Amino acid sequence: MATTTGDYYEVLGVNRSASQQDIQRAYRKLARRYHPDINKDPGAEDRFKQINEAYEVLSDEKKRARYDRFGEAWRQVPEGYDGPVPGAGPFGGNSGGGRRVYVNTGGPGFGDAGFAGVDFEDLLGGLFGGRTTGTGGFGGPRVSAPGADTEAEMALSVEDAYAGGRRRITLQTAAGPRSYEVSIPAGVADGQRIRLAGQGASGVGDGARGDLYLVVRLAPHSRYRVNGRDITVDLLVAPWEAALGASVPVETPGGPVQVQVPGGSSSGRRLRLRGRGMPNPKGPAGDLYAEVKIVVPAQPSDAERQLWQQLAATSGFDPRGQRVGAEGGRR
Repeated sequence: MATTTGDYYEVLGVNRSASQQDIQRAYRKLARRYHPDINKDPGAEDRFKQINEAYEVLSDEKKRARYDRFGEAWRQVPEGYDGPVPGAGPFGGNSGGGRRVYVNTGGPGFGDAGFAGVDFEDLLGGLFGGRTTGTGGFGGPRVSAPGADTEAEMALSVEDAYAGGRRRITLQTAAGPRSYEVSIPAGVADGQRIRLAGQGASGVGDGARGDLYLVVRLAPHSRYRVNGRDITVDLLVAPWEAALGASVPVETPGGPVQVQVPGGSSSGRRLRLRGRGMPNPKGPAGDLYAEVKIVVPAQPSDAERQLWQQLAATSGFDPRGQRVGAEGGRR
């Protein structure tokens, strides 16, 4: 991994007092932006490595504390060392996260300050290209960091969302098309996320892969209108069925059912079928609303036309003189 050439806090874009939650949020945002599988810009891979190195240190409380105290030389200072910061005291100031290292040229100072046993060749090698150990930044161990979580949208028909079940989908990724076996819960809602563990972006080093979240999007339907878990469907009826009442079949995602249309129903009246909406594994199912829609023949026969004319001459009903309630019935 390339060594970060800057302050770890600056790499993640957080201040030095940032909480662990702030650091994690910053890391996830940047990792998604610069992951090599997503970002093909030159330099994105190096930037991604810097982000992961910074996160590997700042997400660990012990490593972060050592980094805050010793700066970029934190890996070379023995763990558990509690002496002065290199460069402090008689050798000048040095704040945690700084880049200056002061070298003892043989006079008094470091030995007196309690730095006996520190390998300064190793200490300086990580900063100036000298001897290093391992494969990580500053001669430290290889950096491991988890991969970022990713998201993709998955379009479903109302029928598929209603029934659920297993389904194989193919997504276009930066590395080409990739197929996934997905278990869809019955009644999955628009906007709901389905988690595929370990199918997200690759980790760094020994880091685990992130997760893939599939965001459900219900495709527009010619018959059904979905609002949350409620479904609305048009109920087509003839004028005499609406006037006299009738039992009318209607298609639902769960199969056909009979709807009892009360006599005197006008277009727009909503008939509720409790529990016939989208299933809900965590509670009651939604409802289905059959909305009355009166349909007349586009080209009536001669006999039909005579009957309509007879009705028009006989009836005193004036639709424009009636007040229509919220359910489409007359008042």
